[in-house]
Amino acid sequence: MLRGLLLAGMIAAAATFLGQSYGAPVMLFALLIGMAFHFLAESPSCGRGIEFASSTLLRLGVGLLGLRLAVEDVQALGLVPALAVVGLVMATLACGALLSFLFGRRLAFGLLAGGSVAICGASAALAIASVLPKRADRAQDTLLVVIGVTTLSTVAMVTYPLLFRWLGLSDAESAFLIGTTIHDVAQVVGAGYSVSEEAGLQATFVKMLRVALLPVVVMLVMLSFRGAQSQRVGIPWFLVMFLGLAVLANLGVVPAPVIAVVSDVSRWCLVIAISALGVKTSLAAIARVDPRYAAILLIDTLFLLGLALGFVTGIGLG
Repeated sequence: MLRGLLLAGMIAAAATFLGQSYGAPVMLFALLIGMAFHFLAESPSCGRGIEFASSTLLRLGVGLLGLRLAVEDVQALGLVPALAVVGLVMATLACGALLSFLFGRRLAFGLLAGGSVAICGASAALAIASVLPKRADRAQDTLLVVIGVTTLSTVAMVTYPLLFRWLGLSDAESAFLIGTTIHDVAQVVGAGYSVSEEAGLQATFVKMLRVALLPVVVMLVMLSFRGAQSQRVGIPWFLVMFLGLAVLANLGVVPAPVIAVVSDVSRWCLVIAISALGVKTSLAAIARVDPRYAAILLIDTLFLLGLALGFVTGIGLG
């Protein structure tokens, strides 16, 4: 495990140096440099460390971000945008189910794809797959969704901030859109912080609202297949940490120097996690995705983006 962690750490250090030297997004450098080392992803000496960095360290980094969330940030979001997040999640899930019929796929795949786009990418796909009816091709469907949604999320991390800037949106609007439309937590963090520090924090908070809906979506999927074997799905531990630390920070019981140190630790955890995610990204595996599966995921992704843009430009954040 140690070699994998050292590899991800070295990539993160290089990305940080390049980002500070050229004024470019550190997360993007970390992802691109990491992809160049994909040949080490399955190495026995590096694989476990890379997996640990891309999953556990990522969640730890996100959880620690809660210490930087002020009540003013939550109040700045408002009730209407929070309700909009819920509506966007449910509409995206329904769109996935509809697309599965239009493309000749089963309802199970539509819910799997829709849930992964609506909630948190690969993590949601795995959680939803665990409560779907058993089938011989279920593992393959899940793998295709994971590859497809991770690919789209990575593309979104790079392109969405540029798109929102081109549209003339503010940092707050960009943060809301990033948090509501990008699939995986890692890419939300990367895209948000490429806009600004404040946008990164706001985007992460919005993303946490989506992640909190995962148990609800899994229950809906379970009810859709009453004969499926169910599995208890709890609230992710990093969400609990995020909210708990946010409460402590706003109670004023955490000294400012501690908050500063924890913020640095959180940032490094996230950069290392993005580096590991890049190492895990296989361009060859991405090229093998069935076009029909890719179409469902792509259309559902664009559907979510269109709805979110319509809300921000039509109704506004208030």
